[in-house]
Amino acid sequence: MATKLVDLVYWRKMSKTGVVFTGLVISLASLFQLSAITVLSHICLGVMSVTFILRLCYKLLELLRWNPGVHPFQSYLDHDSSLTDKETVMLVEEVVLLIAFAFTEIKRLIFIESMIDSIKFVVLLYLLSYVGVLTSGLTLVITAVIVVFSLPLFYKKQQMRIRRIVRAVKAFVKRIKNMCLGLYASMKPAPAHAHAPTPASASASKQKAKSK
Repeated sequence: MATKLVDLVYWRKMSKTGVVFTGLVISLASLFQLSAITVLSHICLGVMSVTFILRLCYKLLELLRWNPGVHPFQSYLDHDSSLTDKETVMLVEEVVLLIAFAFTEIKRLIFIESMIDSIKFVVLLYLLSYVGVLTSGLTLVITAVIVVFSLPLFYKKQQMRIRRIVRAVKAFVKRIKNMCLGLYASMKPAPAHAHAPTPASASASKQKAKSK
């Protein structure tokens, strides 16, 4: 499944990725005007209208003895998408662990286990409140889908230019960091020097050396 998702995101099969990307964007955009049930029903009706027509055509060809009785979607019907007992247990364990981790993190942030992390969480919630006023969650989902499908392709096309820009930015940040460290070192007070020995202590040390 992960390999198939990577293939879709990196546009390794242009036709398949184009169909999935277009379908996702159109389906999500339809939710602005229609309910999720209506959109899902229309998608299923559209798919079934195509499959039903193809099935009738193959059946007609079979009656005319132009088709040896091959089902047009036999490969999809033969594909085993069921989960074994081990895979089911692993999937349930992953979901339970993910939910438990999210619950533990939220509890830790709300009840102030770490001041820094809780302050970051408060700032994030404050920013999200402004984002919620300016836009809707559905708009963010559509934007995320477009970004997920666009960024890998953009990086693949402009890989060398992006790497040059990243190297230039890293060099600039390193230069600024060194400049700040130099300013800090120049403004830092010099450590106090050790006091020179007084004449009395020097004479006392000479007398001890002579006595020895």
